[in-house]
Amino acid sequence: MKYQKFFILIAFISVAACHVSSASKEKTVVKNQPPQIPGIHFIEDDWNQALKTAKDEKKLVFLDIYATWCGPCKMLKQYTFTDSAVGEFFNKNFVNISVDGEKGAGPQLAQQYSIEGYPTLIVADATGKPVLLTAGYIPADVLIQFGNEALKKGTQQ
Repeated sequence: MKYQKFFILIAFISVAACHVSSASKEKTVVKNQPPQIPGIHFIEDDWNQALKTAKDEKKLVFLDIYATWCGPCKMLKQYTFTDSAVGEFFNKNFVNISVDGEKGAGPQLAQQYSIEGYPTLIVADATGKPVLLTAGYIPADVLIQFGNEALKKGTQQ
């Protein structure tokens, strides 16, 4: 009986030691890779940077002008802009920027493009000249059609 308790104690310590040993092993972490978030990757609020990047990359600019209180703007951000096919298409073909129409560069851009409501989606060339514009909520497939139409018009200019 005396040895039986000893062996049970040794077995318990061995199991505990194995559990701690396996839990303390280092996990492999891949560094210097941005997380792969589906959807459109936007520059926030820096219109001049968007134009410069568009010029450097020879791309059109996709501008989302929104308001924080706007329901359709929130729906675009939640459903359309996070769609993986939309993200793949727009990240490949455009420099994407999202601007609050009531803050920072937003009021100037809203005036420049004669914004009448939110959200307004504009495709412009690298000088800021508008190529195509739409307003209101649109689903993912319609946004991709809008982008394709803008690309066709942008290459004709």
